[in-house]
Amino acid sequence: MKNTEFMGILQSVTCGEPAYLIREFDGHRFVRKFLPKSRLIILGGGHVAEPVSHIASALEFDVTVVDDRPSFANSARFPDASEVICDNFISAIDRLCLRSNDYVVVVTRGHRYDADCLRRILKGTIPGYIGMMGSKRRVIELLKMLESEGYDRKILDTIHTPIGVSIHAVTPAEIAVSICGELISERFLLAKADPFQTMEQTVVDMPTLSYLAENEDDKALMMVVTRSGSIPTRPGAIMTIDRMGITHGTIGGGCAESEIMGEARHLIGTGRSKLVEIDMSNDVAGDEGMVCGGRMQVLIQDISQ
Repeated sequence: MKNTEFMGILQSVTCGEPAYLIREFDGHRFVRKFLPKSRLIILGGGHVAEPVSHIASALEFDVTVVDDRPSFANSARFPDASEVICDNFISAIDRLCLRSNDYVVVVTRGHRYDADCLRRILKGTIPGYIGMMGSKRRVIELLKMLESEGYDRKILDTIHTPIGVSIHAVTPAEIAVSICGELISERFLLAKADPFQTMEQTVVDMPTLSYLAENEDDKALMMVVTRSGSIPTRPGAIMTIDRMGITHGTIGGGCAESEIMGEARHLIGTGRSKLVEIDMSNDVAGDEGMVCGGRMQVLIQDISQ
């Protein structure tokens, strides 16, 4: 029998809707939110856009690239992007039907095109994140011009420009790192603002979620529920293990994961749950090769059919 709870989560995420996994243990309530990949729209297919697309895809963004030049807007140039659109920016923005949870990076070849993009974006649903590349002086003048045309100054002030976190970036690859750093930060802040959620991790490991929904083998679920200090994963990370020791997903790897896997296998078939704390900051952890230096709690639950 398929797991109806995880099947419901899988169906919601597949349809582009959020879903929640709720667990209660010893008076504590843990809520893990599942979200489809956030859509990142890169307006401009130049030299900065290439590494942004590559890095953002690795960070589990669903990337769309737009440029009006065929030599720049093609899949060979952006193999990591889900979609590459060769069209003028205004038509492409209309076609994409921007949503409030979208991320938009404006890196066109000039401020004239930047202004065209912003005019069209600001007339519709405002994305959760808008970032625009440019020097401080030119950006100030561009925003003043848009304000004089009647655009709301409060909304203009939400645009992240100059784009990216300050890391003294110079090369296209370095600038892309700074942009993606800002995207990570904004994604975290948006997730944190959800009053219903208690965990940082929101993105979906689809193969693991599909396994949980569709596989009928006896298994245990492991989920990181709290962390402190430096650990290699975030609360909300999930992993499964069956009686044969076959696993799906990860809660960080290394000795800590191996220890929790052993605990989880002993719970399979018992119908019980257990909260395990792993301390990677003490001397014993150092002797065992746990070099991260933090603590995490992992909720283990038998989810056998």
